[in-house]
Amino acid sequence: MSPETAAPPIARGAAEKVALRPSGGQQIDRRSSRAKERRRAQLIAWAFLTPVVVYLLVFYAFPLLRNLDMSLRDYSVRTFVDGSAPWVWFNNYVAVITSPTFGPALLNTAVFTLVSIVFQFSIGLALAVFFYRSFRLSGVLRALFLVPWLLPLLVSASTWSWMLNSNSGVINSFLNAVGLPSVNWLTSPHWALVAVLIANIWIGIPFNLVIMYSGLQNIPADVYEAASIDGANGWQRFWRITFPLLRPVSAITILLGLVYTLKVFDIIWIMTRGGPGSSSTTFAIWAYQLGFGSTLPDFSPAAAVGNLLIVIAVVFGLVYIRVQRRMDLS
Repeated sequence: MSPETAAPPIARGAAEKVALRPSGGQQIDRRSSRAKERRRAQLIAWAFLTPVVVYLLVFYAFPLLRNLDMSLRDYSVRTFVDGSAPWVWFNNYVAVITSPTFGPALLNTAVFTLVSIVFQFSIGLALAVFFYRSFRLSGVLRALFLVPWLLPLLVSASTWSWMLNSNSGVINSFLNAVGLPSVNWLTSPHWALVAVLIANIWIGIPFNLVIMYSGLQNIPADVYEAASIDGANGWQRFWRITFPLLRPVSAITILLGLVYTLKVFDIIWIMTRGGPGSSSTTFAIWAYQLGFGSTLPDFSPAAAVGNLLIVIAVVFGLVYIRVQRRMDLS
C-alpha cells in the first residue's frame, strides 16, 4: 500500500486544500488588480462628476459669492468698474429692511407666491384626476392644456396685458356685455396684483397637471378595484387613496412651484412693472428696480434684496426636507 492511499481522508482533504490555495504571489496580484479596478472606477466616477461640479461652481457658487460680496460693499457705477468699493458690512441690509418698500414688497411676494401655488396645485390636481379617466379626445384636450406652459413668457404676458387692457381688453368687453362695470386691471392699485396673479396661475397650471397626472399613473389599479368592492364612492377613493398616495409627488411639485414663483419677474414686469406705485412689486421686481431700473443704479441694495430672496427659498427648502423626513418615518 502506498503512503498516499494509506493516509486518512482528513489528511488527504487538507493536503488538497493546501494544493488549491493560491500562493503569496497570486494573492498580491489579485489585491493589486482589485485596487486598480477600484481606482479605475473612481476615475470614471470623477470623470462624470467633474463637469457637474465645474458647472455648479461657475454658474451657481461664484455668482452667489459675488452677490454676497456686492451686498456687503457700497457699489456705484464707478466703483463697480474699478473694483474699489468700500466695505459697509450689513448697512445695505439695514437700508433695505427699513425702506418703505420692504413691507409692501414682502407682503406682495407672500401673497403672490401662496395664492399662485394654492390655485395652480388645486386646479392642476383636479384636471389630472379628470383626465385620468380615459374618454374620447382626452389626449387632445390634455395636449391643449400644455400650450400655456410651452409658450414663451413674453408672449403669455403680452397676451394677458392685451386681454386685461382697461379700454380695449376682451375681459372688460365681456364684463360690459353682462352688465358689469369695467375694471382697471393693470392701472388700479387694488387690481394690479390680481391681474398678474391670474396670468401666473394660468401659466403654472400645466406644470402641475403633468406632474400630478404622472403620479396618478403610478398608483396601482388594484387599489381602486378593492376600494370599489368595499363600497367606497369617488370622493372617498380620492381622499383615502389618491391624495395620500400622491403625497411625495405633491410635496416636490409644491416645492418646485414655490421656488419658481418666488423668482417670477418677467410676467410682472411686462404687465405692470411693479406698479402702480408698489402695489404689485415683489422682491424680484424690487431687486431689478434698484439695480437696473433707474439712472443711478444701487447695485449693493439690489444684491441685498436678492440675497433675502435666496434665504426665503432656502428656508422653504429646509422646511420641505424636514416635512419629507417626518413623512418617511411615519
